[in-house]
Amino acid sequence: MRTQVVNWVLLIVGVLAFVFEVLLGAATGFDLALLGASLATGGAVGLLAGSARVGMFAAGALAFVYLAFLRRRIRARLIVTHTPSNADAVLGRTGIVTDRIAPHAPGRIRVGDEVWRARLAHDAEGEPAKEPGATVTVDSIDGVTLNVR
Repeated sequence: MRTQVVNWVLLIVGVLAFVFEVLLGAATGFDLALLGASLATGGAVGLLAGSARVGMFAAGALAFVYLAFLRRRIRARLIVTHTPSNADAVLGRTGIVTDRIAPHAPGRIRVGDEVWRARLAHDAEGEPAKEPGATVTVDSIDGVTLNVR
């Protein structure tokens, strides 16, 4: 009877840990889910074998394998690195005017290999127009239009 209780506790705690991880939205990096799966699997193995020792050993062994060998690999794949999009990557960069940019009259600039629609930044509107060949700096982005100075 005691054997059954220990294995059922392992199984239930494992399932609850898994459910709690899902409710948290993977906030722990799936640690709770995978440790819960280790506990639940150990409990199930113990129930099938009819032994509390087998269930606890299986749960412990699976948890150890996860923590010692798999955790780093899984975490490395879960880390999201921010890669700037082409729009974010042009902020602060300089470009060459290809089509004249005047106050209230957008033009075009080349930043790297890309040609963008551009207009004078709001605080630069008192400045004279930027002629083709002039160098400008990207101040901000509004939709698909670069604001330059």
